[in-house]
Amino acid sequence: MTQLLEGILSVSAGQLIMMALGGLLIYLGIKKEYEPTLLIPMGLGAILVNFPNSGLVTQAGSETIGVLNILFDIGIATELFPLLIFIGIGAMIDFGPLLQNPFMLLFGAAAQFGIFFTIAIAVLFGFDLSQAASIGIIGAADGPTSIFVANKLAPELLGPITIAAYSYMALVPIIQPLAIKLVTTKKERAIRMTYKASSVSRMTKILFPIIITIVAGFISPASLPLVGFLMFGNLLRECGVLDRLSQSAQNELVNLVSILLGLTISLKMTADQFLNGQTLMIIAFGLVAFIMDTIGGVLFAKFLNLFRKEKINPMIGGAGISAFPMSARVIQKMAAEEDKQNFVLHYAIGANVAGQIASVIAGGMILAYFS
Repeated sequence: MTQLLEGILSVSAGQLIMMALGGLLIYLGIKKEYEPTLLIPMGLGAILVNFPNSGLVTQAGSETIGVLNILFDIGIATELFPLLIFIGIGAMIDFGPLLQNPFMLLFGAAAQFGIFFTIAIAVLFGFDLSQAASIGIIGAADGPTSIFVANKLAPELLGPITIAAYSYMALVPIIQPLAIKLVTTKKERAIRMTYKASSVSRMTKILFPIIITIVAGFISPASLPLVGFLMFGNLLRECGVLDRLSQSAQNELVNLVSILLGLTISLKMTADQFLNGQTLMIIAFGLVAFIMDTIGGVLFAKFLNLFRKEKINPMIGGAGISAFPMSARVIQKMAAEEDKQNFVLHYAIGANVAGQIASVIAGGMILAYFS
């Protein structure tokens, strides 16, 4: 009992707060099912690393290296974990809806506006340019991309950036409707779009990831680790002769790496690194980036409508963020709320997968600027 009491007294108020935050992440993952594959490991990890003298984290003055420090050096410092997850994501994505409507690529590009808007704002509030760029990439709505960029440019901010990125991805069903309704009318949200079914050949689907990789290599070579691994996963899916590898990438690979990634990120969630005003600013700016990405895509669609006879439902522009397939589902739900017979899911999915490509290219462009 005495040893237990001494252990409790050795925990600081800040460490208790971080343990409570870890408990909140676990609750959101289990009860609300918000990104459970990441939030639950991160939540438990946040509890574990905030115990004093834990063997999980390298202690000052100790020659023993913490197991999470080892995993961090292997999986995150080398960018291995985020890139492996990209293989799985690529294997999950069907680019067919985008290939049927290639102009949806425009919405994927437009919906990255929030990234660069937030970079400018963060610089004005005192962050240096590399830190601001790492914060802005939260708006990509792509956790692995956020981790990849932040680890290269501002590793000291990796913890709060990761928390913000995955939290806002999980909150897409709450954040996006509010942002979209700010800049659209009920009439605009009810616009119907005629769907013209067209087939995409197998050869087109095979060539697409190869061509995107080559184009990205010429435009933004720094994006190739992200784009290349994403497109490699998609090639596994579409080539037709590697179904076993494709299924492994979608399931075993993603599941295993997600577990390790969530636990390892918690290394940056100790009280001394996390609890400060800077963290609150990062979380706030991440929300700004997310909202402005959505608004940027919607306003771009409204701009195009000025010149089109066949109008686009502007909510499609909001689906240009990378949160696939959650954003597309949100857009379809909002369209159905205004008109039960309004089906825009096919276009929303096209914009959504375009956002996946655009977000990794945006991350590569940011890295290229600093290289």
